[in-house]
Amino acid sequence: MRPAPLPVRDGLGPARVRLRGGAVLAELAARFGERARARVLAGEVVDANGAVIDEKTVLPAGSSVYLYRDLPDEVPVPFDIPVLYRDDDIVVVDKPHFLATMPRGSHVAQTALVRLRKELGLPELSPAHRLDRLTAGVLLFTARREVRGAYQTVFARGLVRKTYLARAAVDADVRLPRVVRNRIVKRRGQLQAVIEPGVPNAETRVELLSADGLYRLTPRTGRTHQLRVHMASLGLPIVGDPLYPNVIDVPAGDFGTPLRLLAQRIEFVDPVTGSRRDFASGRDVP
Repeated sequence: MRPAPLPVRDGLGPARVRLRGGAVLAELAARFGERARARVLAGEVVDANGAVIDEKTVLPAGSSVYLYRDLPDEVPVPFDIPVLYRDDDIVVVDKPHFLATMPRGSHVAQTALVRLRKELGLPELSPAHRLDRLTAGVLLFTARREVRGAYQTVFARGLVRKTYLARAAVDADVRLPRVVRNRIVKRRGQLQAVIEPGVPNAETRVELLSADGLYRLTPRTGRTHQLRVHMASLGLPIVGDPLYPNVIDVPAGDFGTPLRLLAQRIEFVDPVTGSRRDFASGRDVP
């Protein structure tokens, strides 16, 4: 994919808008309101080649324009992002709870990607994989566009061994260790992912490490909320989970009850250097 024609600003790249075709000013004003109209008139909107859009610009359907989005009001996440490792190609961090990996919905500036781009001065920083906003632990970013695809492919193909730790109740009737394998579906607009009949697409090995409810979870796949769904399906929901088995409304800015789920370790063969990589979180699961 070609680079966006506007640079990263304050850790955030420009938004891309695909047009329906015709006068750009009229379309943006109709779709996004007076703020979008004002951006065009101020010369802040460009086409895919970087040419400034003005009140006379007409583009065909399917064309794209770029502009900086208005940021939503966000509650600051009051936790640092420790860097575990950094070189010219990758940055590995120990993500805190409550911080989304990358912009989505109401979480934009308060995301690991945007904060790290600003803190480290790396405008091309990009996540090679993702962690849920409520999950803490090891998260790997690529530092340069040229190596982004190689690292993302390693994660996408399941070539990374991931180890998680979690806290949950102990039930003597649940025989462990065991492999949980089923089909998980997460639909747009729904908070919870669900287990449905069909070909399995999610697999997790669950082991009890200690009598006080410390579990090791080893996923072989990476479905949305997979570990949380699998633990809840065993009748052992992870402590602090506001979604499984029941949805709990947590006010914005309430950081008092973290999800007791930690991405504790990742291991893989580096696709660029060929060396063995092993990164571990410095956090505990309380």
